[in-house]
Amino acid sequence: MIRILYLHGFASGPSSSKARFFRERLEAAGADVEIPGLDAGDFENLTITGQLSVIEQAAAGQPVSLMGSSMGGYLAALYAARHPEVAKLVLFAPAFGFARRWPESLGAERMDEWRLTGAMEVFHYPANRIRKVGYRLVEDGAQYEDYPDFRQPALLFHGAHDDVVPARFSEEFAAHHPNARLEIMDSDHQLLNVLEPMMEKVSGFLLD
Repeated sequence: MIRILYLHGFASGPSSSKARFFRERLEAAGADVEIPGLDAGDFENLTITGQLSVIEQAAAGQPVSLMGSSMGGYLAALYAARHPEVAKLVLFAPAFGFARRWPESLGAERMDEWRLTGAMEVFHYPANRIRKVGYRLVEDGAQYEDYPDFRQPALLFHGAHDDVVPARFSEEFAAHHPNARLEIMDSDHQLLNVLEPMMEKVSGFLLD
């Protein structure tokens, strides 16, 4: 049986609509799909290093394929670059350049406030409320490469109208990684309007 870990995005969780869609479809096709909670119950102290530890524990050193959305896509790339037992990757709008993109999206004033106060308020979808996330997320993330140099076969999907993680980040990665096939979709960051066409390609890529 093919084993798959699905890695959710920032301020998201195992119950996200995209995660549930792919889990249901892939399990119906005979795969074993697990969706770990990457914050391990401690969203305020979220770090890249901590999330990689959650993935390592879930993978348990066994062969596995990874699917990841946004930050989860970046985490999948980081993990695969360090773990050759990863077989294949499917990345949805992967958040390459994770740490350095925060100042671009928030601006200098909000970044300074986050750094000085130590925490920033964001909407946390699983809790359906505002929660704080610590500045350690950025500090810890700065030690990791913008474009993890994994060599396993990969299928990338990115929305042409993504204003959260611009498609140029995936285009840059794919231009230097012949192991990665990039599909630009007529969608935004969430890719929710193209789940069915993506599923057809994901199934053929992961399960064949």
